[in-house]
Amino acid sequence: MSDDDIRAAAAPSADGRVALVTGASGALGAAVAHVLDRRGYRLALHCTTGADRARKVAAELSGPSVVVQADVADWAATRDMVGRVRAELGGISVLVNAGAIRRDGFMATQSVDDWTQTIAVNLIGSFHTCRAALPDMMRARWGRIINVVSPAGLIGSPGQTAYSAAKAGVLGMTRSLALECGRFKVTVNALSPGLMATALTEEMPAEARTALVARTAFGRMGTPGEVARGIELLLDADYMTGQVLSIDGGMSIS
Repeated sequence: MSDDDIRAAAAPSADGRVALVTGASGALGAAVAHVLDRRGYRLALHCTTGADRARKVAAELSGPSVVVQADVADWAATRDMVGRVRAELGGISVLVNAGAIRRDGFMATQSVDDWTQTIAVNLIGSFHTCRAALPDMMRARWGRIINVVSPAGLIGSPGQTAYSAAKAGVLGMTRSLALECGRFKVTVNALSPGLMATALTEEMPAEARTALVARTAFGRMGTPGEVARGIELLLDADYMTGQVLSIDGGMSIS
């Protein structure tokens, strides 16, 4: 059997398959949704707030889609959301965890609520969505889970102990889950974007953005579209699992 035959057997046509994108009202989530739409997936676009933005993304897609709202830090809400996706579009084949919050601050002065909420949404929320969607993939004997992480979880970042801990936790979860899922032909990988022009970076002080841009090889921020192209590789890579794809302009090696 040739390599082309193996790929065709392992990754059937995306037509009719369902992808759930969390954080789809954000810039990266929207870019990811457009990539998946072009690939023929039926899209479930998740948002916690910003439903109008998510509906705007849905209106731009060519295929079937549904907008769903849930607090992914809440297990019951996440389980019910996935149940709605299953009922309206079908079982989930691809999950992209692109939703995130950031509550920056030095640990010595940061509020306990901000720290724990960052962990709850970014780490526990990723567990909830994976746990809710995974049975569909296991039954189908094919699936893709792509967890968006961050250079902050790879190399650390002052003032971001909560965010760094959460993303490092997601990375550890990704690697362990990959080992659990291989026999079901489900791959689990992480995508690590660098600094992008998004709502999260707009909240950063200008001097902090400038310092981070200086750590890139290109001297500029990336775009959500550039990062979202990595999704295509992770969809097609049948023998890649438990890995981190960094699209960060070299930030994580500087």
